[in-house]
Amino acid sequence: MRVTRGMLRAHGVTDKGHVRPINEDCFAIADATHLCVVADGMGGHNAGEVASKIAVEAIVEHVERFRDKDDWRFGYDPAASHAGNLLWTAIHVANGKVFDLATVTPDYSGMGTTIVAIMVHEGRLSVAHAGDSRAYLRNAGRLQQLTEDDTWVASVLARDPRTDPTLLRVHPMRHALTNVVGSRPRTSVHLSERMLSGGERVVMTTDGVHGVLDDSRLAELADVSSDASVVAAQLVEAALSSGSRDNCTALIADYDLD
Repeated sequence: MRVTRGMLRAHGVTDKGHVRPINEDCFAIADATHLCVVADGMGGHNAGEVASKIAVEAIVEHVERFRDKDDWRFGYDPAASHAGNLLWTAIHVANGKVFDLATVTPDYSGMGTTIVAIMVHEGRLSVAHAGDSRAYLRNAGRLQQLTEDDTWVASVLARDPRTDPTLLRVHPMRHALTNVVGSRPRTSVHLSERMLSGGERVVMTTDGVHGVLDDSRLAELADVSSDASVVAAQLVEAALSSGSRDNCTALIADYDLD
């Protein structure tokens, strides 16, 4: 893989929030590979914290190790780039590591984690995810969601778009995830790619943030400063001020041409 022709500058902020005793969110920024990862773990006995940490570390390690090699043990999508396939494979590798540990350690049984990961190479943005952690793209003043939640609510709306979303917001199944990393031997990883021209901003959040901030508020905060660290901090602060009862994580990645 050749050197990426642009620069990705990223900053993340995470907070355990006002209710949860520990922070089961985790994130990583790998400057050398232009990679950013956000995870939201789940499971008893602090297992969610373990799952998210293992998954994030596994993805970073795999991308670094195989960025100039071919390792398509889980398959290869010819329609995607080398970087996209690498990122997709890395999440499958992470799934295996989390699942294997959960299988042999009783306290970690059933643990899992959401994942959203981005990688920029040769001006192409690759986005891979499983679960309901999200990535958005802010470009020319518009904020577009790049990921689709793997949730019961999303599946209901996909089957019948006429369903009233306001009714689903209070449904007891509204937080149920239909796909995560680590809960099964194999998981589903969604991959999408697009070219960047420079000046774009990627916003990555766990549901502790986007679960309480609507799209208009997210778009407003995404433009509050040119400093990624300021925006990440304000997103988390706004989520907590809006009553979030979950761990909160926001990661901002700005792409500019050299």
